[in-house]
Amino acid sequence: MRTVALSLFVLWTLTLAGCQSKAAKVKQFQDQYNAEYPAYAKDCIDRVTAGSSALLTGEQLTPEQIAALEAKKKERDARCKPVADRLAQIQTEIIAAQQ
Repeated sequence: MRTVALSLFVLWTLTLAGCQSKAAKVKQFQDQYNAEYPAYAKDCIDRVTAGSSALLTGEQLTPEQIAALEAKKKERDARCKPVADRLAQIQTEIIAAQQ
């Protein structure tokens, strides 16, 4: 279902992009990227939400706490990978539109 929706979105974006000037395409992609990136950064990159701050401060963790952090990381990675892939695709489109 997500693949179909993403494919339709990409097709729609490419169709729309074909009708626009180069500068307008770049601006559209940059606006889209700028709209999506802050939520991604907060959910997927922020060290506090990632649970790594305890390790960076030298805090000693129990094996259970480490296992919980690892499980949290796997869940976050699974949740964030599609968003990261979409942002990477937008970056690729920005570069292509600039050439």
